[in-house]
Amino acid sequence: QLQLVESGGGSVLPGGSLRLSCAASASLFSRNTMAWYRQAPGKQRELVASITSGGNTNYVDSVKGRFTISRDNAKNTVYLQMKSLKPEDTAVYYCKLILTSFGSIYWGQGTQVTVSS
Repeated sequence: QLQLVESGGGSVLPGGSLRLSCAASASLFSRNTMAWYRQAPGKQRELVASITSGGNTNYVDSVKGRFTISRDNAKNTVYLQMKSLKPEDTAVYYCKLILTSFGSIYWGQGTQVTVSS
């Protein structure tokens, strides 16, 4: 069973930076999309950013210019570099993998990001 392991969450001051990582436990040979979602208390889970195996990226408007998603296909890992963090970025961040050819979806366990003074 393929697993996604996230790391890099924590607490930072407003304006600070964090980098999240999500590593898949197996090689991803087929077409796929990896993405980061977040869920704040009392709110629905929302898509933050996504990246295809071909490198195409997509961002929610609220993070454009501040967050960068990238991937290392050799390491089966996706990253989310977050800069200029705001209190409203506070949430549990989840990694998602979609194996396009198989229609399979996998989620990570989530990592907490807290932005507070």
